[in-house]
Amino acid sequence: MDRLGDVLLSGPAVRAVAGGADSVTFLASPSGAAAARLLPGVDRVVVQRAGWIEDPAPPVTDASARSMVEAIRRLDVDEALVLTSFHQSPLPLALLLRMAGVPRIGAVSVDYPGALLDVRHHVDDEVHEVRRALSLAQAMGHQLPVGDAGRLQVHLPHRDVPRIAPGAGYVVVHPGTSVPARAWSPASHGALVGCLAARGWRVFVTGGPAERALTSAVAAPGGVDLGGRLDLAELAHLVKGAAAIVVANTGPAHLAAAVGTPVVSLYAPTVPAVRWRPWMVPHVLLGQQDIPCAGCRARACPVPGHPCLDHLHPEEVAEAVERLARPAVAVPAPMGGGPP
Repeated sequence: MDRLGDVLLSGPAVRAVAGGADSVTFLASPSGAAAARLLPGVDRVVVQRAGWIEDPAPPVTDASARSMVEAIRRLDVDEALVLTSFHQSPLPLALLLRMAGVPRIGAVSVDYPGALLDVRHHVDDEVHEVRRALSLAQAMGHQLPVGDAGRLQVHLPHRDVPRIAPGAGYVVVHPGTSVPARAWSPASHGALVGCLAARGWRVFVTGGPAERALTSAVAAPGGVDLGGRLDLAELAHLVKGAAAIVVANTGPAHLAAAVGTPVVSLYAPTVPAVRWRPWMVPHVLLGQQDIPCAGCRARACPVPGHPCLDHLHPEEVAEAVERLARPAVAVPAPMGGGPP
C-alpha cells in the first residue's frame, strides 16, 4: 500500500500468486493504484488509505478502519499477502484483514504477530525488495511460471502514442522525487539537459502535475518540458523508447526497469541501494554511497551541501548516459503538439 515504485517492485510476487489463483485483487493506496493497474496478473484494484504506511499519513479512525474491513470483507478473498518494505510493519493491515475474515494471511514480520499471521516469513535484511516480496509468495506456496525470470513488467494498454520522428535518439530526465533528500538540485538537472542537448541528444523532461515549475526550469536549457502532461501509461511508453533515463531513487526508475530502459540512477543512499537499485536492467549508480550518514532515511537532508549528490558534475552524468545508452530510437513529439 505504498507509492508507485514499491508497487512496481511487487510485480514478480504478484505474477507468482496469479499463476495459481482464480483472480488477484491488489489493495493499493491512491498513490500506487495507477501502477497496480499496469501489473500483469492483477484482475482488479481496490483503493484504500493506510495511515501506518502513507507519508503524510491520513488519520486512522474507527470509521476509516471499519470502512476498510468492510471493503475487504466484500472481496471474499481466500488468502492475503501483506507486502511491505523492510522498515514497515505488516501487522496493522494483518489485523484488519483478520477482522474482515480472511482465512490465510502471510507477511514478513520481525515482530511477534500472535494470531494475526498464518505464515510469518523471515528474510535477510540485505536483499532487494523484489526478492523480499517474491520470497514471501514462495513461502506461501506460489512460484513464478516456468520461463519467468522475475524481471519487472508492466502491461501497457494499446493506445494512440505520440507522433514520432524516425531515427532520432532521445533521453528522459526526471528531476522530481517523492522524498526531497533523494533529489539532485534543479540547477544541476538543468545543466545536464543543456549538456545532453549540446552533445546532440533530444531530451524530454518529465514530472507530475505538481512538478510543472520544476520541469519547466530544468527543460529550459534545451529540453522539451512534459511536466504534468503524461499519465503513468504514457510515461511508460515514453521511457520505453528512450536510450536511457536519468532519475533518482523514485518510481520512474522502477518503471524504466519494467520496460527495459537503461537507468542512470542519481542514488542518494538514504536507504540501501542493495534494496532499491534498478532491478535486472542495465544501470549505473551515481552518488556517494559510503558516506557516514548513509541509511539515514531522511526526508530532507540535514547535512549542509547534500554531500551524497551535489558533488556530481553534469558532464559526469552525461558521460554515464552515453556509456549506457541504447542505439538511436524514435522520438515522440510533445503531447498534442508539433515537433519539439
